Amino acid sequence: MLTPYLHQLIRESSQPLKAVESDFAVDSSGFRVKGFVRWFNTKYGKDVENHDWLKVHLMCGVKTNIVTSVEVTERHANDNPYFKPLVNKTVESGFRLREVSADSAYSSRANLRLVKKHEATPYIDFKENSVGGSKCETWNSLFHFYSLHREEFHQHYHKRSNVESTFWMIKSKFGEQIRSKTATAQKNEALLKVLCHNICCVIQSMYEFGIDADFMGGQWSSATT
Repeated sequence: MLTPYLHQLIRESSQPLKAVESDFAVDSSGFRVKGFVRWFNTKYGKDVENHDWLKVHLMCGVKTNIVTSVEVTERHANDNPYFKPLVNKTVESGFRLREVSADSAYSSRANLRLVKKHEATPYIDFKENSVGGSKCETWNSLFHFYSLHREEFHQHYHKRSNVESTFWMIKSKFGEQIRSKTATAQKNEALLKVLCHNICCVIQSMYEFGIDADFMGGQWSSATT
């Protein structure tokens, strides 16, 4: 019962920065949980044992590192399927997208079209074996720009590094270990870390950008608008 309320609080805590954020980045990172997991490492030809973990997938603004949407999954969940819900939930929260950057794990025609649908420009890195000549006009257009203007493309794409900074901020302040025992409690604990991070971002933005965040009254404004 608590989980949807935590998602709602994360969305609400991001609202004061709608006037500040227009460029976003998507990525995932692991958080250690209690217990160990064993697997066979083909590179070294032996069994390896390490801490178990869960995955936090999130979308954040690249200016303030505010998290606008988040999903928590088991450790082996693929990144790509979570791109669409993260983008759509950010738009549903009232953010207007200008750019969305992500690494090659999110490289797909569907993801490019999704960003274009929201009238934004996708800067998603291409995989090494990617080629043009697709039936998807959006894919061909971006791949053409990527091939001929690689330096300019990467100037926008490297805004993605801010999502790594976001994970570093969360883990350094609130820890990268999840101490709860049950799966539901672990998910909620991860969401609480994100919520606490958002509160810190709002407080910092109040001083840096003149944000006036009045959650009790449901109103927020920015001196920059």
